[in-house]
Amino acid sequence: MCRRWRSEVASGRASAVPTAAPSGATAQIQLPGRTPGSGPLVIPEPGWAAGYPPPARRKVFAAAHVAASPSPAAGGGGDPVIDWESTMRFRDHLWAHGFGVAEAMDTSQRGMGLPWEQARELIARTAARAADAADAGRPRALAAGAGTDQLAAGEDHTLAGITGAYAEQTSFVQSAGAQVILMASRALAARARGPRDYLQVYGELLKQADQPVILHWLGEAFDPALRGYWGSTDFDAAAGTVLELIERAGGQVDGIKLSLLDAGQEVTLRRRLPSGVRLYTGDDFNYAGLIRGDADGYSDALLGAFAAITAPAAAALAALDQGDVAGYDAAMGPTVPLSRLIFEPPTYHYKVGVAFLAWLNGLQPHFAMLAGLQRQRSARHLIRVFELAAAARALTQPDLAVERMTAHLARLAGPERV
Repeated sequence: MCRRWRSEVASGRASAVPTAAPSGATAQIQLPGRTPGSGPLVIPEPGWAAGYPPPARRKVFAAAHVAASPSPAAGGGGDPVIDWESTMRFRDHLWAHGFGVAEAMDTSQRGMGLPWEQARELIARTAARAADAADAGRPRALAAGAGTDQLAAGEDHTLAGITGAYAEQTSFVQSAGAQVILMASRALAARARGPRDYLQVYGELLKQADQPVILHWLGEAFDPALRGYWGSTDFDAAAGTVLELIERAGGQVDGIKLSLLDAGQEVTLRRRLPSGVRLYTGDDFNYAGLIRGDADGYSDALLGAFAAITAPAAAALAALDQGDVAGYDAAMGPTVPLSRLIFEPPTYHYKVGVAFLAWLNGLQPHFAMLAGLQRQRSARHLIRVFELAAAARALTQPDLAVERMTAHLARLAGPERV
């Protein structure tokens, strides 16, 4: 944090208490680094409903994060641990807003703090939560990631070993009652020598699936180890391999989540998919237009961004169900600058923004992440996230958000400054 910001925090100019605000607003805060003379940031009343039904015109999943608490050992000096109560409550929050939950995905810090052993427990707990809701007459959509992260990193694994690791996780996800998402594998990316190896591994897995799966094409912006996935760094060649796999699958592919952050490439692949196979956008930069669609079609969605913009996104999808495209744009459009900021390079640190907003909105008691990942975004970044979240009406409890942001800024002026 720059010296000017530090002095503003220390002097109290960055603190705030809820005050009388213009009509439609409930709270204000003077943030450090704002343009001199601009006055306090006014946080508008969000105005969203407490919940929304699942959308009828689009199939949507939110990739959920894992809430954490400071370590109870050694006075909290160790790495944070999973806060299971808040983690499960966050899934309830997503379901209440009409989203399916995509569990144990990249957003949950798979490969960045959440090992397979904990991912298993996470999937099991969420599946039990969904089953309880279904028994009470409230069905909850759930899909979960199956990958190969139980394999030791940095070793040269055989294709048979990789297939076996995938099969183990696929079997567990299916036994839990969740739809399988076949995650991109670092081990396969390192071992494969071309498209045939991908077709061999995925082809065997699709034979074992008890229902159609979702494929996941995760770009190198999210994980540099996945460069050249599907056997080529050329998009058209890689897409050709994906399409060949889907054609061979005999109806065992529900859809593919595409996370390349390139709207043009997504539309190109979407138009080439066989009838009945969904394109789930994973484009956290361009989702608004891709979900809205055009005369030639639209994308469904499986997004980490939905975990950060849950309420406005749910309202937008409800408007789209009513054929109200202007209402959809009005609710979804302001979330795009926020999402682009959260997912700015290094993109794989986007999870910090998701956890930060969950904390500001009262969905977890601590701004903490597994492996201390919350330290990977700067004070400047988080202050801007707060500003754009206010503009998107993604701060659903303005008074609480001001209280927590004020406390966070005070810590930044003290021994915890970054």
